[in-house]
Amino acid sequence: MPSAPGTPAPHDRVPHGPAAHGPDPHDLVRDHTVFSCVMGSRAFGLATEDSDTDRRGVYAAPTPLFWRLDKPPTHVEGPRPEEFSWELERFCALGLASNPGILECLHSPLVERLDDTGRELLALRGAFLSRHAHRTFTGYAEGQHRRLRARVRGRGEIRWKQAMHLMRLLLSCRDLLRTGELVLDAGPYREGLLAVRRGEVAWAEVEARLARLREEADGAASATPLPAEPDRARVEDFLVRVRRACV
Repeated sequence: MPSAPGTPAPHDRVPHGPAAHGPDPHDLVRDHTVFSCVMGSRAFGLATEDSDTDRRGVYAAPTPLFWRLDKPPTHVEGPRPEEFSWELERFCALGLASNPGILECLHSPLVERLDDTGRELLALRGAFLSRHAHRTFTGYAEGQHRRLRARVRGRGEIRWKQAMHLMRLLLSCRDLLRTGELVLDAGPYREGLLAVRRGEVAWAEVEARLARLREEADGAASATPLPAEPDRARVEDFLVRVRRACV
């Protein structure tokens, strides 16, 4: 299955081990995480017995590390399996750009670790939301849909789990645009989505549902209560205060 939205491609990832003149990336995660949560099927209310536990987090690297020629990493894999963390500045930048994976992290119902800085970050989650979410969510969905279709045409293989998550993403996008609130739990859509995952819905029907959801999301975008732009000033003020404090 392809990486979740917001997860860097393999060539962007930071391997385990200390930088040339910096701290071990895993130590930054262990010692400076301000917020971490569970994502994936468990956060969406779609977990099965064999579901992994996908963890995402945010760490605030000590400010003096940025005064060096070798900067702290913008993201780190590990130290636990299926764990991925972003440095606070990178996380905020992606969130302001309406990256779906980042916005979903901010709204995960399964928070595992949270300090005062993390609480302030979560209190700011509304500042990251904007109408740009229409473009980023549907753009990501369109790319994944193309990959699904190519696999069906080329190999005759349908990745039902991926189709389920694609449908869930479009549902989340549509409802966000309609209400101005991002809700991760599948709620009333759970059984229908799990039926897709089990391959109990014909591919033609899945395609029809995806097309309908995209149309509904496009329609919702024209009357969304979301602001045109995120509140960049509030987020930047928060980041500056954290940098001043992390010495």
